[in-house]
Amino acid sequence: MATANLTNVATFKGTQVTGVTISQTGRLFANFPRWHENLPYSVVEVLANGQYRPYPDESWNAWHGQPEPNTFICVQSVVAHEDSLFVLDPASPMMKGVVGNAMLYEFDLESNTLKNNWTFDKTIAPEKSYLNDLRIDREAGKIYITESGVGAIIVLDLETGVPRRLLDDHPSTKSEDVWLTVEGERWVKDGEKPSMHADGIALSNDGQYLYYHALTGYTLYRVPTRALNDESLDAAALGAQVEDLGKTPAPDGMIFDKNGNLYLGDLEKNAIMVRTPDGELRTFVEGKDVKWPDTFTIDQHDNFYFTTSRIHEAVGDISGLDFHIFRVPLAGSQS
Repeated sequence: MATANLTNVATFKGTQVTGVTISQTGRLFANFPRWHENLPYSVVEVLANGQYRPYPDESWNAWHGQPEPNTFICVQSVVAHEDSLFVLDPASPMMKGVVGNAMLYEFDLESNTLKNNWTFDKTIAPEKSYLNDLRIDREAGKIYITESGVGAIIVLDLETGVPRRLLDDHPSTKSEDVWLTVEGERWVKDGEKPSMHADGIALSNDGQYLYYHALTGYTLYRVPTRALNDESLDAAALGAQVEDLGKTPAPDGMIFDKNGNLYLGDLEKNAIMVRTPDGELRTFVEGKDVKWPDTFTIDQHDNFYFTTSRIHEAVGDISGLDFHIFRVPLAGSQS
């Protein structure tokens, strides 16, 4: 499927977007990590005309260089779930280390006010950590988070508010020793080989398995959620429950559709792949506009949205770069 089938929903000139999510009522939100100076906002609501406004308001988006209450620091992910918007803040500007503490915020989408917040201290999100993305299982009362700075899975118990850091010594949460070649060029970050650990995350529709993947790696893993939530298991016993599902392209975003197809970015080929329930990999969308497909969301009408964060190009002055949210229909689009 070529990029001619894409609809450009929003464009952000000079402001690097990573996350996108759509609510049950069709409200669209995006987020922008503090990876460059003079970031104008961290979270926005994207309006029907492609314009956008800071969410929940300007004060939350006005960071003054130090941790402050009710102020975003470096937002990496937004996820709308039921009547809430969850905002994940790894609190690591420029990815140089956690300032204060990493946070997760929950906003009420009816009142646009803060409903809950959770603090991750340095035992859960240490200085070199980078909380990356999350999936919510209301039925189990858990939130699952990938941590890509050091490599781990965080499990937050919504009833107790207590987080646990798991699989942080397991190879499944770690970068592989690979060089990624993006748009024909080897991806180099700060003069070195990038090592981005557990990043992409997806929860199976029945809530039985958590799927995850290092950004710099080619192996897809899953672990039973019952094992993640069994506090009687030690690290070795939990690690033994992890399944290697074989090789895939190196992805950033991951998501399941309602039919159990798993979508994964293919950073090296300007594409998004789909892994069918029987494990077959197919191309979903590809083309020159699919520059580092980062985060995915699916609306109530089976429209698939994704961001292009252009991480391999977003170095130095990015004021001339356009970052996009694209939409493409799921129906009949697999090839």
